[in-house]
Amino acid sequence: MDFAFDARTEELRARLLAFMDEYVYPAEAVAHEQRERLASPWDTPAIVEELKAEARRRGLWNLFLPDSEYGAGLTNLQYAPLAEITGRSPQLAPTALNCAAPDTGNMEVLAQFADERQKKQWLEPLLAGEIRSAFAMTEPEVASSDATNITTHIERDGNEYVITGRKWYISGAMNPDCRIFIVMGKTNPDGPDIRRQQSMVLVPRDTPGVTVKRAMQVFGYEDHYHGGHAEVVFDHARVPASNLIGEEGGGFAIAQARLGPGRIHHCMRLIGMAERAIELMCRRAVSRAAFGKALAQQGVVHNWIADARVAVEQMRLLVLKTAWMMDTVGNRGAHTEIQAIKIATPRTVVGIIDKAIQLHGAGGVSQDFPLAELYAGARTLMIADGPDEVHQRSLARRELKKYL
Repeated sequence: MDFAFDARTEELRARLLAFMDEYVYPAEAVAHEQRERLASPWDTPAIVEELKAEARRRGLWNLFLPDSEYGAGLTNLQYAPLAEITGRSPQLAPTALNCAAPDTGNMEVLAQFADERQKKQWLEPLLAGEIRSAFAMTEPEVASSDATNITTHIERDGNEYVITGRKWYISGAMNPDCRIFIVMGKTNPDGPDIRRQQSMVLVPRDTPGVTVKRAMQVFGYEDHYHGGHAEVVFDHARVPASNLIGEEGGGFAIAQARLGPGRIHHCMRLIGMAERAIELMCRRAVSRAAFGKALAQQGVVHNWIADARVAVEQMRLLVLKTAWMMDTVGNRGAHTEIQAIKIATPRTVVGIIDKAIQLHGAGGVSQDFPLAELYAGARTLMIADGPDEVHQRSLARRELKKYL
């Protein structure tokens, strides 16, 4: 494996770093001020649309999609260092580049599995950044870490599907620009193969019977920039049968295809979040004194910074290796590595951000620094896209098979 990035990646990195310095970081405070004046906290600050226009003008758009027909045509290894950079400002940068979850995963699903009509109606406006979307899988009544548990019914009735169920933590659903839900439910709940019971359908937000009930908080945050995390009720919501994605019984396989790239994208951005925390830690250490000397001269602070640097370099290499394997042997061939980064990266980054918060004292848990919100995001990723323990279970089984 060659760890040197190719010329295209280096050129995009330089372009993106300039965009971050010139536009994104200065926009963070502006976006916060604008949001406080909005009629609804879920509306998008004007500065975000300005960032999107500038990113598109600079050719920094849809970088996540490896399919050149729809996206930039980058490999996972090429995209990894770019996603890391956007992770330094996770509230603004991914959205500015049209590379924010859950839209990225939804666009990947539509690009791979949707028919031409579905692509025209939903993928094209998503690629253009004109609308947002949500992926409705998690349910409050069951352990959704096992997707075979979901209870939402998708019942065929003539030329329509009728969807009934309750979902929660549906990311992006509070955003008024969220126009479409990809809903996972059971079309054949009594089928003998538990992984062929599920299907996915496209449900427009304005479908009768669809109710976005409330915003779910994450450590007290409503995550306005992300479009929130909503509880959504589907009460006999009817959609045309042509809104089925792929085939009946294909929902579980589509979900697995969606989650592989999503997991590595999160880990890529987490590396950037850790780098932002280390930068803030170092700036704080050289600017503050306690007990007669700078924090930067305190031995325990040296340990925190050194450990953080070592951990980030380790995680970055593991993420890059995983990206390279996904490119060379496919997602299935990189299964172990994808699980390894999903286990290790959030846990490691949470520890780094925690030390940065400690170094900042009360400021670390305040709204004056991004650390508390970074912590909430990183800690949540130990649950999202499958809890760590689920991945540990699967990875351990794979290792044990070598000895059985």
